[in-house]
Amino acid sequence: MEEVREAIGEWNPDVVAVELDQARYAGLKKQAADPSVTQVLEARNFTQLLVQWILSYLQRRIGMDLGVEPGAEMKAAIEEAEQRGLGIGLIDRDIRITLRRFWKSLSLFEKGKMVYALAVSITSIDDEEIDVEELKKQDMINLAMEEFRKFSPNGARALIDERDAFLAHQILRLSERYSRVLVVIGAGHVQGVQRYLDAPQDLPPLEPLSADKKSLPWGTIFGVAVTGLFVLLLLAIVFSGVGLEVLAWALVYWVLIHGVLTAAFTLAARGHPLSALTGFAVSWFTALNPLIAAGWFSAIVEAKIRKPSPSDFRKIFEAESFSGMMEVPLFRVVLVAALANVGSTIGTVVYFLFIFPILGIDPGALISVGLGNMWQAFTGLFS
Repeated sequence: MEEVREAIGEWNPDVVAVELDQARYAGLKKQAADPSVTQVLEARNFTQLLVQWILSYLQRRIGMDLGVEPGAEMKAAIEEAEQRGLGIGLIDRDIRITLRRFWKSLSLFEKGKMVYALAVSITSIDDEEIDVEELKKQDMINLAMEEFRKFSPNGARALIDERDAFLAHQILRLSERYSRVLVVIGAGHVQGVQRYLDAPQDLPPLEPLSADKKSLPWGTIFGVAVTGLFVLLLLAIVFSGVGLEVLAWALVYWVLIHGVLTAAFTLAARGHPLSALTGFAVSWFTALNPLIAAGWFSAIVEAKIRKPSPSDFRKIFEAESFSGMMEVPLFRVVLVAALANVGSTIGTVVYFLFIFPILGIDPGALISVGLGNMWQAFTGLFS
């Protein structure tokens, strides 16, 4: 903050560019309107929202431990520019696009690592000793960036590399309009942005960086594959001649495994028993439909019981502990939705891994005989 104020005073720029987008600028200025609870439930991006809130909480906790509000240097730059009547340039990419591109870029393994790391961070943050002056050294910043690249190469590309290019584009645009541009960005972006400013010809096109990342709908593909495998399993049982009792148990276990795990994860999120019961009741069906998820239904019931309000957004971003966040109804609703979906997905994996040992049948023989008999029955219809 001191460096920012001194730089503005000494250099007297025409415009001060800050690493913020319009939404975060409005939030910093307390001008942002909170979305409604209905909008949150309809968006259904519960896991992404949960990750965003937890990252924000971890940043806020570190700030509280250090006695510094997150984003304070950006706020100082804005206040100083306003007092001097200078222009303000918002040069960062829309945070919503960044988070969506970040989440879509992660592989399933990277998402699992990210969720695990966040969970560990929540429980261990109070034990960490932080030396701000040490962290500000460039070699420490470079080390942190390299560690993140090893941890999540795709995530680093979305959060760091793409934004380096986006920031450089915006700085170059401002430099076409103003002769003196002072840029305030995080230390982790300095080297990447400077590299592009020194060699603008290496900049990737701006348009792809400004849009949502296009990717295959892996969730839908997984859902269709699950439905196909389950139908194939049932047909193999029917045509193999092992008996209707085996078919009945295959159906019963599908309902029980999905229902129990969905309900258990809902309760682990401290969801209401009725939300858990709802998850139990619908999970068997939602696991077969790639367009819906058990967590959506559990979240609706949880929202009816907990009755979150728009003010919950402020409470989430002001909570000083994770337990404090858990007491906010909206956070609980989103956590219930996310974990219920996790429980249902694990249920699918567990079912296909253990259903054959549970039923006491040989999967190779079942599929071979079942498909063979099914093919004979099918060809017999046209002979």
